[in-house]
Amino acid sequence: MSHASEFFANVLEISRSLDANIIEKMADELVAVRQRGGRLFLLGVGGGAGNCSHAVNDFRKLCGIEAYSPIDNVSELTARANDEGWDTIFTGWLEVSRLSGNDAILVLSVGGGDSKRKVSTNIVKAIDLAKERGARVLGIVGRDSGHAARRGDVVIVVPMVDPGRVTPLAEAFQAVIWHCLVSHPALQIRATKW
Repeated sequence: MSHASEFFANVLEISRSLDANIIEKMADELVAVRQRGGRLFLLGVGGGAGNCSHAVNDFRKLCGIEAYSPIDNVSELTARANDEGWDTIFTGWLEVSRLSGNDAILVLSVGGGDSKRKVSTNIVKAIDLAKERGARVLGIVGRDSGHAARRGDVVIVVPMVDPGRVTPLAEAFQAVIWHCLVSHPALQIRATKW
């Protein structure tokens, strides 16, 4: 079997394995954030960071949710990393944004953060801050063992169907799932052009 055939067989298997009920539950959470006038803060690094930037656009434009991502301000992000350390790039930003119990964070990450392994510790600290402040913690991740999956309120775990492709499949399905959400009839308030 060719690489492309195997890859798309994985895509098909994940599509069939995703729990539609948890996606519906996340849609409900996002509707609730909008109804209470809360904000949605999207957090991710690497590929997840790129996904955050695109998703912010969709949640704002299509769903009318006030959404932001600290990764969209490279000057502040790198100043915080340089002056205070990589671990606090998100918490410092969320503190200035006055993260509160009306708000939610949405983590787009492969592993979801792991302090012991020293991976995405900035996400770990942001989740902990959100919990302290009563904000909802949402996520789309590729591992059920990470901090996001363990501490989050509603976290969609992309099923692992091939250990060698966790990253590309998790990051690809972050986009598939958020596009499912922004086109959800309970969330979408503006039509797309195409």
